[in-house]
Amino acid sequence: MREIVLTQAGQCGNQIGVKLREVISDEHAIESAGTYHGDSHLQLERIDVYYNEASGGRYVPRAVLVDLEPRTMDSVRSGPFGQIFRPDNFIFGQCGAGNNWAKGHYTEGAELMESVMDVARKEAESCDCLQGFQLTHSLGGGTGSGMGTLLLSKIREEYPDRIINTFSILPSPMVSDTVVEPYNATLSVHQLIENADETFCIDNEALYDICSRTLKLPTPTYGDRNHLVSVTMSGVTTCLRFPGQLNADLRKLAVNVVPFPRLHFFMPGFAPVTSRGSQQYRALTVAELTQQMFDAKNMMAACDPRHGRYLTAAAIFRGRMPMREVDEQMFNIQDKNSSYFADWLPNNVKTAVCDIPPRGLKMSATFIGNNTAIQELFKRVSEQFTAMFRRKAFLHWYTGEGMDEMEFTEAESNMNDLVCEYQQHQDATAEEEEEFEECAEEEVA
Repeated sequence: MREIVLTQAGQCGNQIGVKLREVISDEHAIESAGTYHGDSHLQLERIDVYYNEASGGRYVPRAVLVDLEPRTMDSVRSGPFGQIFRPDNFIFGQCGAGNNWAKGHYTEGAELMESVMDVARKEAESCDCLQGFQLTHSLGGGTGSGMGTLLLSKIREEYPDRIINTFSILPSPMVSDTVVEPYNATLSVHQLIENADETFCIDNEALYDICSRTLKLPTPTYGDRNHLVSVTMSGVTTCLRFPGQLNADLRKLAVNVVPFPRLHFFMPGFAPVTSRGSQQYRALTVAELTQQMFDAKNMMAACDPRHGRYLTAAAIFRGRMPMREVDEQMFNIQDKNSSYFADWLPNNVKTAVCDIPPRGLKMSATFIGNNTAIQELFKRVSEQFTAMFRRKAFLHWYTGEGMDEMEFTEAESNMNDLVCEYQQHQDATAEEEEEFEECAEEEVA
């Protein structure tokens, strides 16, 4: 079995991690006490990917829950699935990171890191064949961003050959919680570029838009947004959890979707997303799913794919459907919109089909796009970062924890380099890419 260790850091990371766990447990028919109440052998066939089997036929999530304050852990414990987690896997400090990246990465977080790594090590060692780690966290706060990226670098040191995949919630000006979000996000992206293999960029602004525009919810709550995140994450992990025609694991996904090691930031999407009132007016077909999936309004990152080009993309369909129809629809969309796909990467859209649909739907589709338009997201953060850093606003909170100004400058230039790399591949034609390869080969020679 190819197991995954799911780590969740900070308030946001734990809330979406627990929500994901609820959705997955429901799909595998595991109750809040950890007992199995299902009727299909497919539910248990690859249960080991996310669960350990304990005595008495209980299934315990392979999860590490980390936070620098006890409050989030208490709310997880008192929640509907609080009893399913192993009590030793809750690791928390007492003082919180106070939205300060430096506290999470260098001082408070570093003190707690040894005990976090002990738990992660224990979980990894009990696996038959570990495929990798998944981390859920946000980049705007202190714990998820500072301590989350510290955890990534420690895991990378200890397990250099395993895939590290993150679900990162990016801050956005429309739905902003703290003033120093641009600092925390830039310092985190700097770490993610180096230490993660795949990063799913989920954006509060996009989630808010989907809830209010498409789902027609008058006042979207965090619960509504977290539900959107969890169905997307559950869709991304479908191929890992159920036997399908293409049993993609984390590494297969990376090989097919990451053309250059630094360009591993994906836009996730999900279909069908329809409001309650208009559901009965639509037929759920493969064509409808494909249409919705590539629609800018369904993207979980607040940037428009029509402003860039797809380097690569992956689509995961769920439910009973003819494979031929799926292939036809995917071919059609690439054929009609060929200008939005990089012409120097042939066959750059990968499709997987799994027979088991999510609860309450006949079929669904999850989308993972590696599009150069994601640079808009980093540009947005970079502009806010520059505006504050130019005047050294709020900087004393970070230098007071022992950080150096040089680190800020480095993080800023690394993120700007990333934007330039996306732009360069967006503008490139097939001939230019060949020249680019030749130049690179000459330099190596």
